[in-house]
Amino acid sequence: MASSPIRKLTPLADAAKARGVKVYHLNIGQPDIKSPSKGLEALKKIDRTVLEYSPSQGFLSLREKISGYYARCGMNYSPEQITVTSGASEAVLFSFLACMDPGDELITTEPTYANYLAFADAAGIRVRTLKTDIRAGFALPPVENFEELINERTRAVLICNPNNPSGTLYGRHEMEMLAEIVKRHGLYLFSDEVYREFVYDGKEYVSAGHFEDLADNVVLLDSFSKRYSECGIRVGALITKNRAVTEGVLKLCQARLSPPLLGQIVAEASCDEDQSYLDGVIAEYGRRRKVLLESLSAIPGVVTSVPHGAFYAMVALPVDDAEKFCSWCLSDFEYEGETVMTAPATGFYITPGLGMNQVRMAYVLNEDALRRAVFILGRALEAYPGRKI
Repeated sequence: MASSPIRKLTPLADAAKARGVKVYHLNIGQPDIKSPSKGLEALKKIDRTVLEYSPSQGFLSLREKISGYYARCGMNYSPEQITVTSGASEAVLFSFLACMDPGDELITTEPTYANYLAFADAAGIRVRTLKTDIRAGFALPPVENFEELINERTRAVLICNPNNPSGTLYGRHEMEMLAEIVKRHGLYLFSDEVYREFVYDGKEYVSAGHFEDLADNVVLLDSFSKRYSECGIRVGALITKNRAVTEGVLKLCQARLSPPLLGQIVAEASCDEDQSYLDGVIAEYGRRRKVLLESLSAIPGVVTSVPHGAFYAMVALPVDDAEKFCSWCLSDFEYEGETVMTAPATGFYITPGLGMNQVRMAYVLNEDALRRAVFILGRALEAYPGRKI
């Protein structure tokens, strides 16, 4: 298994901080926005005298709250069709283990969220990828490209929508195309929708769960981490109307006993937070996105696609090797006692040689910090010995 491209430079960042250098973190999707007050209050007021196991599929009361959330999103899922997991990460792994056998194949796009590859390795699944291009906004390729990869071992298509790492949003046309492919070939459609709310420019969000005729094909993967800025509570969900999948996932849940007790308490309370909380969060990310794109456009040689969702952007830099550049920024460079940390894009690609000059940036800092971070990035590019003109 490969090391995480998001975290493997952490020792260099720690060493830079130990030298007194301030590091602007654009490398990881850790929001700095305050978690919902109702969730925080619930954590403070826990009055249990025993911190017990919860049901393997999660508390019914939480699953009822999640069911209500989906109803507001235009999807009808009962609590029995919802399984609470230890973050969306466990939902991804359990969906692979429940729906596929070792040696089976999964189709997804690249660049892709790096941890999908780790979970596929753990499950013995072969990942086959369709290349998407920064110059085309990382749009999905046409049907024919999918058809070329489908064979007797293909079991599923995996998407992240809005996409991590690219920020690409798959609209109605793309989702209808995917629906037609999985239905015709009898495949699962694993849809990671943890960034569902983060959509910009007035774009329409279309969930895989909106396609009623795909009820047995669709497995939704969700999380409280990003929506409510609660990465540390480790509460996610796997949602499907396919009863056999739910039953298979429950066996895996029973083997790991229960999802996090304290995390579920916080998550359930957060479901009651007023809609104004999410509206404010989304507006804040919209402003940060604008700052990032405007600041990057001022740096010669930098190319980025416009992300219409999530809070990431893939950025092509005028450098010989983005991973070397990211390491150099932490080990050899500082400007006025500051430097910047981004995630090398090669870790999000499977095909060797792709993304060599790209990085993923997470716009999870406030506007002033983002401006400063991109300014520092520009100074680093001017000084980097491997810069390409």
